[in-house]
Amino acid sequence: DVRAWVNEWNTDPKPFVWTKPADDILETLAGYCQRINDSRH
Repeated sequence: DVRAWVNEWNTDPKPFVWTKPADDILETLAGYCQRINDSRH
């Protein structure tokens, strides 16, 4: 159950830590967006 997980997580939350530079993340995202845009769905 998602709500139970969220409630448990919120008892001791931790900040998200990025493991790659923003440019790497955006480059990966741009490639993904191009693929789904070209899929013609």
